[in-house]
Amino acid sequence: MAALDSSVIIAVVGAGSMGAGIAQVAAAAGHRTLLYDHNPDAVTQALARIANGLTQQVQRSRMTPAARSALLARITAVSALEQLAGAGLVVEAVVETLSVKRDLFSRLERICAGDTLLASNTSSLSISAIAAGLSRPGNLAGMHFFNPAPVMQLVEVVSGITTDRRVAQTLFDTASAWHKRPVHARSTPGFIVNRVARPFYGEALRLLEEGAADHATIDALLREAGGFRMGPFELTDLIGQDVNYAVTCSVFDAFHQDKRYLPSSIQRELVEGGLLGRKSGRGFYDYNGSAVAPLPTVAGQQRAPTQIEVHGPLGIAEPLLTLWQQAGIQITRSDGDAGVIRVGTTLIALSDGRSASQRAAESGCADTLLFDLALDYTTTARIALTAADQASAAALESATGLFQAAGKAVSLIDDTPGLLVLRTVCMLANEGADTVLQQVCDAAAVDTAMCAGVNYPLGPLAWADRLTPALVLRVLSNLQQAYGSERYRPSLLLRRKALTGALFHETGRPSVANQQPPDETAP
Repeated sequence: MAALDSSVIIAVVGAGSMGAGIAQVAAAAGHRTLLYDHNPDAVTQALARIANGLTQQVQRSRMTPAARSALLARITAVSALEQLAGAGLVVEAVVETLSVKRDLFSRLERICAGDTLLASNTSSLSISAIAAGLSRPGNLAGMHFFNPAPVMQLVEVVSGITTDRRVAQTLFDTASAWHKRPVHARSTPGFIVNRVARPFYGEALRLLEEGAADHATIDALLREAGGFRMGPFELTDLIGQDVNYAVTCSVFDAFHQDKRYLPSSIQRELVEGGLLGRKSGRGFYDYNGSAVAPLPTVAGQQRAPTQIEVHGPLGIAEPLLTLWQQAGIQITRSDGDAGVIRVGTTLIALSDGRSASQRAAESGCADTLLFDLALDYTTTARIALTAADQASAAALESATGLFQAAGKAVSLIDDTPGLLVLRTVCMLANEGADTVLQQVCDAAAVDTAMCAGVNYPLGPLAWADRLTPALVLRVLSNLQQAYGSERYRPSLLLRRKALTGALFHETGRPSVANQQPPDETAP
């Protein structure tokens, strides 16, 4: 297969922000591009937005005036759907209503040539359902861009049950030629990104409901320790609480109300109360000019211990030892597989999905404290720490001082299984594993989609490889036992990886995203 030649005319139906962005992308790739909307004013406004955006690019020296003029000259406003007859590809970006999209594509089939490719930019509707009833359903696939389309790199190329594999591959190659990072996906609820991302919001909301920490602290930990661009509460405020809640409900219902996607009562209350985030002036945060932004909790300065004992390897947390040595703390190491730090009689360890209180009861050590996962323990400025309910104040102070000596701001949170970053990452990895297991896409596509589509610092399955699938499985199994909920059931693929010691990526790093569309007809 090969990308569409730049001589092929591209048509975009729908002149909202997504449609205008897709038209700009196609024109930037050298295609003559037709832009249609049933509302002529919408096209006029879209062209003005594109022109203004390109002017800013010129002012920032990212584009020449000649290139701006040439790009704009390649976009033509049309006033009737019939004027799209000569297009080789029509991309639809209209309202997310199944009946509207079906009617549109039925009309396009009658207008366009028999070999015209049809693509829907839907983010939530089934491509199979959209294609149902078409005379040439094989010509239709999903081409899901992310907003803003000229900036965001990801394109999910989605195959429905009747999509011709050659059509999907041509769209994949075309998106690549347009300097995007395409991934193949099968048409299932949420495709890749909107499905795999659910735990990022869901676990944070659950932790807030349980009082593990306040929303500003959760955001700070996932941003600073987890490496995510934004915390879940500031991100949902940006997206719109109503939009994010609606997507969660849609995925929840589409998966027959699987507890893994259970919507949050806190988020529902925000929506019902009209606190939708930035667009309404208030959500989890208050965006009025006089409002004071809440600060994450930070423990007071404590004295660090002068020496510690380390029993067994600390795995991903091993870099902490270098920081403690640099701080002048004497470290004594012993063999074993416990992976724990002892300060006198106090036990400190990376969480494994059990609560600190449970580990204290099982070990017989009341002074048990757990710390959270970090993307990079060397550079992270913040870390979460929790103590068993039976731990002494002296033990908590000593552990806090230890991490402060490593240059970390310590946020103390309630004793919750898996803490914040670790349980979020493990749930993201589990969702990614199940997405691969159910043949929605391959492992490389999961990681490409989440990094290119929502700016994750590391793909969920690459992160699972870094932690090891065995540790991810242990965390999820402990969470499932602690809550007694199917929400935390480990994926069968994760179990297999843990059992065999295999990784999701052969080299421990994500490979190039899948190059072949899924075969919907395979047994």
